Amino acid sequence: MTTEKARFRPTFWATFFTVPTLLILLGLGTWQLDRLQWKEALIAERQAGFAAAPTPLPADDAAAHDLLWRRVKVTGSFRHDQEIYLAARSMRGNVGYHVLTPFDRADGKTVLVNRGWVSNEKKEPAARAEGQLPGTITVEGIATPGGQRNWLTPENNAEKNVWLWTDIPAMAQHLGRPLQPVVVEAVATPNPGGFPIGGQTRITLPNDHLQYALTWYLIAAGLIAIYVVYHRRKPEQPGPA
Repeated sequence: MTTEKARFRPTFWATFFTVPTLLILLGLGTWQLDRLQWKEALIAERQAGFAAAPTPLPADDAAAHDLLWRRVKVTGSFRHDQEIYLAARSMRGNVGYHVLTPFDRADGKTVLVNRGWVSNEKKEPAARAEGQLPGTITVEGIATPGGQRNWLTPENNAEKNVWLWTDIPAMAQHLGRPLQPVVVEAVATPNPGGFPIGGQTRITLPNDHLQYALTWYLIAAGLIAIYVVYHRRKPEQPGPA
């Protein structure tokens, strides 16, 4: 008695829908691998910038922008009377604010300095008077591009000085003075009285692109398996004579 093997017989409509879907899944997996390389390069760039010796922040705006995510230093004096507060900032589970203060440079330019985190109780300058550094000082920090708003982020309220994200042009208009296109986020050098608490720059970035790529490839493999099993048909058995 001869046993015939099951035959692979693709059908038109199943193939019509499966092939484009498979190409999309493979494309998504490959795209995530490209994103993985981009994210790893970005993380390496930040780590190298944090580890490097501080360099003076240039007065030229374009040159200053070229130093994003690098450790910089700048000399001048704070305008504590014009503090800006970034709301809904947490630290170790405690909700508070980031204090952004205009910093008048010795060369005449002004740059925003994110001095760090304060609790709700320490928002008002009078509650942390010791930390309101006077005179000419040198600040060391990380040059950052400020913030970016996504579709979930509410609008800033400049009139009430309530900010949810760092909009440098809008803050410059609020302050009535031009600002350099970077925000210097102060390093974790302690301030007198303990506030603001610097060192709030995010060094680590989420990097789940490899897991996403594997997920898309596994779905593609599952689709191929289903397609093959579906089209493996047993030979028809002859009916009774």
